[in-house]
Amino acid sequence: MRLLIAADLHGSLESLRFLLDRARQWRPDLLVFLGDLVYHGPRNPLPSGYDTLGVLREIGSLDCPVTAVRGNCDAEVDQMLLPFPTVENAWLSVDGLRIFASHGHLLPDRPPLPSRFAPGTVILRGHTHIPRGETLDGLHFWNPGSLSLPKGGSPRTYAEYEEGCFRVLDMQGREVLRHWPRQND
Repeated sequence: MRLLIAADLHGSLESLRFLLDRARQWRPDLLVFLGDLVYHGPRNPLPSGYDTLGVLREIGSLDCPVTAVRGNCDAEVDQMLLPFPTVENAWLSVDGLRIFASHGHLLPDRPPLPSRFAPGTVILRGHTHIPRGETLDGLHFWNPGSLSLPKGGSPRTYAEYEEGCFRVLDMQGREVLRHWPRQND
């Protein structure tokens, strides 16, 4: 199964258009949004191409299924205007992996985590704007970074998952990191 994963667009139409083009080229089975889609947030600068109305207008042009979780900057009004539902968290079953998709602002970023996360679980989250792919205490932590407002010196990034491999890529298609959870179980 192919997943295209993005977090923290924060209202950047430029970033959304990049993601839409990537989805048309790569043809994922599912696009996963990890929150903070429309509003830039009170502590962030305006991202390049900031256009909340444009994002709301164009995000509906996706021609693949979408799973979207709510971020800490996603207001109820934003959610009402999106063409797909958002949920607090989502469990995905992909190629034998149990993936917990969340924006991540309410979860610790390292163990210990609540007992509902069995060893081998993938914790897929956004919020930090920093790419991540690592295994700690049997749990796999994945973060695509941010296409709009990267932090920690990272470039603007998104992620792809295919055949057991999670890869974070920059906007030029260069691989930033890769993680194979099966090799680390």
